[in-house]
Amino acid sequence: MDICLDAGVNLFDTADIYSDGLSETILGKAIAGRREKVLISTKATFRMGLGPNDLGSSRHHLIRACEASLQRLGTDYIDIYHLHGFDALTPLEEVLSTLENLLANGKVRYIACSNFSGWHLMKSLDVSDRYGWPRYVGHQVYYSLLSREYEWELMPLGLDQGVGALIWSPLGWGRLTGKVRRGQPLPAESRLHKTAQMGPLISDEHLYNVVDALDEVAKDSGKSVPQVALNWLLQRPTVATVIIGARNEQQLRQNLDAEGWNLSAEQVAKLDAASDVTPIYPYWHQRQFTERNPLPIPLPEKQVG
Repeated sequence: MDICLDAGVNLFDTADIYSDGLSETILGKAIAGRREKVLISTKATFRMGLGPNDLGSSRHHLIRACEASLQRLGTDYIDIYHLHGFDALTPLEEVLSTLENLLANGKVRYIACSNFSGWHLMKSLDVSDRYGWPRYVGHQVYYSLLSREYEWELMPLGLDQGVGALIWSPLGWGRLTGKVRRGQPLPAESRLHKTAQMGPLISDEHLYNVVDALDEVAKDSGKSVPQVALNWLLQRPTVATVIIGARNEQQLRQNLDAEGWNLSAEQVAKLDAASDVTPIYPYWHQRQFTERNPLPIPLPEKQVG
């Protein structure tokens, strides 16, 4: 945390389900005595007990979850309170009125969501507007050079509605650390040994096409592979911040150096071309009507219809 604050990084993200609350407890101890210097983001919605009401975004669960997070964090307010997932069984009026009450009572400063579909987010924003309640200001999403589905609908929505993106797993579930190479086995120390099946399925060909392009840009720019991957994200529309989870001080310092410079337009174009895939319907069809339905990001010439 000292390293982050010295580098100008002051937002720390956690959630109640991380290690069953232990992550919040440890973060609370780390911020003791310097709460005013940091921004805290935490989340609720996923199951935190065996009971029928120990999950979801009901008024009952959100109030209890928020109070429990505040206690573990050792603070009287949360800067950004995320819904970790969408609860389709609780009326949005109940969800958003509860969040409005938490804001009005000073327990939460801003509300955000995570892992929502486009219609989840847009319907939530509409309900907030209808009743004059605070809107989600952020959306914590998975987005990386390996998985650009965020661009198909959620990014245009974010641009249109003014919702910033907080990116989780920006290094593609550990695949863009510079340790994964074409024709080589996984390194002995890698989260992929335990978590590869938990994330999105990535074909080897797509992975190595992206890795090869990253290697070329890293060599050309004099930066490391993860620095290039993170810098690419920092230049994307709607991206407010990327959430990095370093294993040690060396990784942290390297990742922090992804900021303060920019890839060239040519380097960005090379990475865009290597990582682009044909989207699912209706997005591939919408690419053929860019005259009146422009995408937020220019496409390689061969893809424009």
